[in-house]
Amino acid sequence: MQVNPSLFKAYDIRGIYPTDLNEPIAYLIGRAFAAFLGARTVVVGRDMRLSGPSLFAEVARGLTDQGADVIDIGMVSTDQYYFACATLGLPGMMVTASHNPKAYNGFKMVKKMPYLLSGDAGIQDLRALVESENFPAPTRKGRITPRDFREEFIQKVLSIIDVRAIRESPRLKVIADTGNGMVGPILKEIYSRLPIHFTGLYLDPDGNLPNHGLDPLQPENRAELQARVAADSADIGFAFDGDGDRFFAIDDRGGFISGDYLTAILGQYLLEKYPNSKALYDVRASWAVVDLIEAVGGVPLMERVGHAFIKSRMADENAIFAGEVTGHYYFRDFFFADSGIIPSLLIMEMLSKKNVKMSDLLKPLEAKYFISGEINSTVADPKAALKRLAEKYADGDQHTMDGFSVTYPTWHLNVRASNTEPLVRLNLEAKTKEEMERRRDEALAILRG
Repeated sequence: MQVNPSLFKAYDIRGIYPTDLNEPIAYLIGRAFAAFLGARTVVVGRDMRLSGPSLFAEVARGLTDQGADVIDIGMVSTDQYYFACATLGLPGMMVTASHNPKAYNGFKMVKKMPYLLSGDAGIQDLRALVESENFPAPTRKGRITPRDFREEFIQKVLSIIDVRAIRESPRLKVIADTGNGMVGPILKEIYSRLPIHFTGLYLDPDGNLPNHGLDPLQPENRAELQARVAADSADIGFAFDGDGDRFFAIDDRGGFISGDYLTAILGQYLLEKYPNSKALYDVRASWAVVDLIEAVGGVPLMERVGHAFIKSRMADENAIFAGEVTGHYYFRDFFFADSGIIPSLLIMEMLSKKNVKMSDLLKPLEAKYFISGEINSTVADPKAALKRLAEKYADGDQHTMDGFSVTYPTWHLNVRASNTEPLVRLNLEAKTKEEMERRRDEALAILRG
């Protein structure tokens, strides 16, 4: 079958339903997954998207027609899916398009936790099988068996923190916005077991997305939460993307906390608990991450962007923690996987133990590290744009681990081309606000040609 090649991305399969991804393609992807891995049993879950039930049905039919049994874990967040795959030691397929708009759907695919199929390892093989439809003859017909991991998952994530450390009085006040995505029901259940004053916004999964979009990195999707945290004098606000593998926080002033700062603070907190451990950060991250981890004797390691790369490197290094500036946080104690719920719980423990406001932890970072945040530019030729930057900054310390990076004594930047669009993404940091703004504007002018 002819398929849109852009469907098969660096970390997953994702496209618009039903033009790029539809039921016949889902069926073939299911067959291809079982054939490529030689899988006898596959875990399958889905998110709340309107196309989810029919795509789930067809991918499951493809898997069973190819001879694999399916364990149907139902409508779950992606961290619940990772938990099921890891607990059973099985490959899996999650029907989700993460934070994309409601017209999208796709598949996140586990080979064996923490190793995922990626563009470098398996996804293009699936594409070749789907296009050729040259599947080996199955020796059996698989069966579908439902299974509920909800309680086991709750016990696991609560075991990662010291529940007794969360203060009883005064109770921490939390407002969480799950945007009608997958995290609401499980988050509500977990927080009902803790001595925390919990308020939820849009906790009910709804593929119509009646309130706002699923990506909290977009300011319009977190504006209401920020206003509520400030108005209600909450200690903190939590925001989750559509499938719950990304996490974002709003401080007690109602300000959005950058992923750089949150990676630095969580990394340092975990390294205080587990001295001399390794922690990963991505190529875009602030110097704050390295400085705070090293300050408590940790070993910071840089890695390229993307959960497939981070998870496998964490396992290889036995790293305790990893953070990406776009809101992915990974934990050795959670099978080296990312979870949105676990960082929220760690913040509750941290604020209780340290007896501080979140803003108290942020102010020293805000005074020292000046970051641009990720800025997208539409360019006709991303490769040429990156080449112009490399020529301009030829006297800097350059590397190409992921896109183009250059470091000078007082500032550094990373620019990466999008995997899916004619975009380049700039992240830049400097030691003063003035230099950050000047270098940012200079780099953008070069990129935009």
